[in-house]
Amino acid sequence: MAPRDSVPTVSALRSRYEQRGERLTALRHVRSALVSLAGLIGRPVLDQADGEIGRVVDVVARWDGDRPYPPVTGVLVRVGRRRAWLPIEAVEEFRHGLIRLRTAKVDLREFVRRHGEVELARDVVDHQLVDTDGARVVRASDLYLARVADVVQLVGVDVGFGSILRRLGPARLRSRPTPDKVIDWASITSFGSQRGPGGTLQASERGLRRLRPGELADLLEDLGRAERRELLAALSPEQAADALEEMQREELVRLLRESDTADAARLLSRMEPDEAADGLRELGTDEQATLLAAIPVEASARLALLLGYGERTAGGVMTTLLMVATPPEPIARVRERLRAHREHDEDLAGVVVVDDDGRLLDDLTMTELFLADADLTVHELIGPPWPVTVAPETKPAQIAQRLVESRHGSVVVVDEQQRPLGRILADDVLDALLPERVRFHFPRRRRS
Repeated sequence: MAPRDSVPTVSALRSRYEQRGERLTALRHVRSALVSLAGLIGRPVLDQADGEIGRVVDVVARWDGDRPYPPVTGVLVRVGRRRAWLPIEAVEEFRHGLIRLRTAKVDLREFVRRHGEVELARDVVDHQLVDTDGARVVRASDLYLARVADVVQLVGVDVGFGSILRRLGPARLRSRPTPDKVIDWASITSFGSQRGPGGTLQASERGLRRLRPGELADLLEDLGRAERRELLAALSPEQAADALEEMQREELVRLLRESDTADAARLLSRMEPDEAADGLRELGTDEQATLLAAIPVEASARLALLLGYGERTAGGVMTTLLMVATPPEPIARVRERLRAHREHDEDLAGVVVVDDDGRLLDDLTMTELFLADADLTVHELIGPPWPVTVAPETKPAQIAQRLVESRHGSVVVVDEQQRPLGRILADDVLDALLPERVRFHFPRRRRS
């Protein structure tokens, strides 16, 4: 697959901005109160009388599905050789490089991680994250905490190289936050151990749903193996299929090879057949056979048919997803069947009409079908303009010529008996003719 242009459109950016809402790190009083996690690690924890109890080892937060900003539940403190647990309720001051307790007496217990809790320095810093606003993979250099409405929360992540140097530099520099480099945590999706045992961050997954397929494909290509699998699991089947279809072919092949057979087969079966076949062509014969055997029979048969044709032929680039009707069928019933297959609406450019022997009679456009009286039958719509057809061996340049001559948006691929095998859309022809350029996709609606 050729490089793609993943720059968001103006309308996509506007929609994303409108859904974003006000972020905590955009508020002046929050930015002025940011506390660097790196600046806390190793710093003293003082009691009410300024006596040192121990040193900060980590800060624990809870991944709360109803909150975009995880609340801090406590602090891990090194007391002698123990890692002791200090609940956040016992903390009076939580600021740059210092934690002071409400009382001189505190019950320091051995830390036992509870459901949904995460150790921020250990589980999040230096790990891969997804910035859904910027549609990019980032790595956390530092995290920022702030007390908001009397609750200490994780509000931002720093991804700048300067924060790494600050963490590794003298202790006096570590507590100085750099709020100009902060990404608001509400736009972050995290992976792996950062989710905590059974935890999830639903707010960020809502952010994933705003991303376009090309942006999701970029993320999948940039993530590590484990994170890629988690991102796919967080997407709906339709989103996952759309994203896989936009991936560079070599990256798709790598994803298929690193997945177990059942997962790879499930991913392929969700994709449009022509896109799935493109990925399978890059695999060895044995790998193809193994995956085809694991895919449901109907989908496997479609893929096997496509793989039997040359890649640079009509048979190799067509989609086998066809809506077929017969002359006696009422228009109203055809419309109902189309509605039931809305997940494939971008490939259903028309409805092919066949006779009792399966031979092509006509190719009805969506406009013809939905402007016609619902009480009519398909037979009453058959007539010019007649279908544009090509043989499976036809080359992309010849297909393009047929489209230009006819002014049609697609052609029907037929066998020697004029039975329809598949359909080729105009953007598929462009992809075949310009394999080294940006992958073309005419505007399509997001699947619902």
